[in-house]
Amino acid sequence: MADSTTQQRPLTGWDKPDLDLSNAQWQPGSRGLGDVQIAFVEGFIALRNSGRPQSPSLIFTPAEWGAFVSGAREGEFDLT
Repeated sequence: MADSTTQQRPLTGWDKPDLDLSNAQWQPGSRGLGDVQIAFVEGFIALRNSGRPQSPSLIFTPAEWGAFVSGAREGEFDLT
């Protein structure tokens, strides 16, 4: 049986830089009532789980962030 390898391809449309979030100024989301933290870094918005800050962060462009917040306000996402 031949060995097989799987190559991981970059995500299509992933045009965001690899941001250094180590010195980010994290702020509580949802007026401090939720489980998320938000940071603004180099023109992008980073979102992370405040209970597990070592976990990967989601990175949004300003347009993506606007769409996300709009969807959350309409009840599309549960941010608690």
